[in-house]
Formats: sequence, structure tokens, C-alpha cells
Amino acid sequence: MAETPLELDLRGLRCPLPVLHTQKRLKMLRRGDRLRVLADDPLAALDIANLCREDGHRLVESRSLGAATRFEIVAAGEG
Repeated sequence: MAETPLELDLRGLRCPLPVLHTQKRLKMLRRGDRLRVLADDPLAALDIANLCREDGHRLVESRSLGAATRFEIVAAGEG
């Protein structure tokens, strides 16, 4: 399990790219690994929350940082 969250900077990408990149990265992680995502697409908050709920990941934090939102996600893993 990764101690320090991996970071994915998706600022500048528009729907559906932020959620697709997040999903791809989460599939590469083990259960319990953390991923920190930074996105400025207004739809990312809904899309990433839905992704986490549907795929079993845990959205630990969703925090607005000016024009961007930072998401902290704990991966469900493949097993």
C-alpha cells in the first residue's frame, strides 16, 4: 500500500477526460492505495464522485482550491 498519495494533475482537461484518466489510474493501483486528483472541469466533481461510488473506491476528500478541486481517493483495488 502506498504511503504517499500518487498525484494526477488534470487541470485544463474537459469532460469526460478527467474521469477517464482517473479511472485508468485507479485500475493500476492496489487496494488501499491513495490517489490525489486535481481538476478544474466543473463536471469533474460529479463524475469522479460517481466513479468512486460505482467502482467501490472511497472518496475521502473533495476540496475546492480556487478554480480547481482536489480529490483524495482510496482505491478499491482489483482483488
